[in-house]
Amino acid sequence: MNPDTYCQEKAARSGSSFYYAFLFLPPDRRRAITALYAFCREVDDVVDECSEVSVARMKLAWWRTQIEQMFEGRADHPVTLALAPHLETCRIRPEQLYAVIEGMEMDLDQIRYPDWDSLRKYCWHAAGVVGELSAGIFGYTDPQTLVYADRLGLAFQLTNIIRDVGDDARRNRIYLPAEDLQRFGVDASDILNRVHSPAFAELMRFQAQRARQYYREAVQALPEADRRAQRPGLMMAAIYHALLDEIERDDWHVLDQRISLTPIRKLWLAWTTWVGGGRGIIRRAARTR
Repeated sequence: MNPDTYCQEKAARSGSSFYYAFLFLPPDRRRAITALYAFCREVDDVVDECSEVSVARMKLAWWRTQIEQMFEGRADHPVTLALAPHLETCRIRPEQLYAVIEGMEMDLDQIRYPDWDSLRKYCWHAAGVVGELSAGIFGYTDPQTLVYADRLGLAFQLTNIIRDVGDDARRNRIYLPAEDLQRFGVDASDILNRVHSPAFAELMRFQAQRARQYYREAVQALPEADRRAQRPGLMMAAIYHALLDEIERDDWHVLDQRISLTPIRKLWLAWTTWVGGGRGIIRRAARTR
């Protein structure tokens, strides 16, 4: 199996919404973003699948070595072999990839977050820097586009946190800031025991407002000159924004189920955003309060 095929299969198996945006890209950029996504999946799987923290640390250290070797022209893993040809053209820097690994290491060290500042730092490592890497792959001319990419990555990660509250609780993880739980009168034990209550619904509504604020800041920051190139990010925004709306319509019942969109709906949202130049999601994000 060649490296590009390995990454393609890794992305397709994940069932992620991101995969639908990749389908519309020119071949070279599609290979680059698929390789980046496969890298993110590889290091994320280390944390999810290793029961021993020491083993997970060793595997993440091994991935650091792989990144170093890739930038020295000595890539040997299918993912780094697939990513290596795109390093210069897509403005990929080693410190950005190391930052992704640091986010995975944070998951090994921390299962609670006291406040938004600490969670925001985690969200940047988990998604903000990936947004910046993706913007480089899609192509941009204005540095302001990186602000858009950072904000969009944060919005995506917050949406993931809202969707996955129940799944994370089963792993004894709570990504919702402790200060927010206290503000809305929700005990950590309520989340771990999957107790849905009016207070929990209000907590989730507050988190969704924060996510929507970042969607709004993202589309406001995107320069017109780069909007066409950045359509894949806007396609993902359309899908994730619709997911957030779906979770709200279900009254925030995320403790005992994982709410998702059907593949055909994701494909429809991706296609309509592509042909519409992203105008639909820009309008929706801008008017959301």
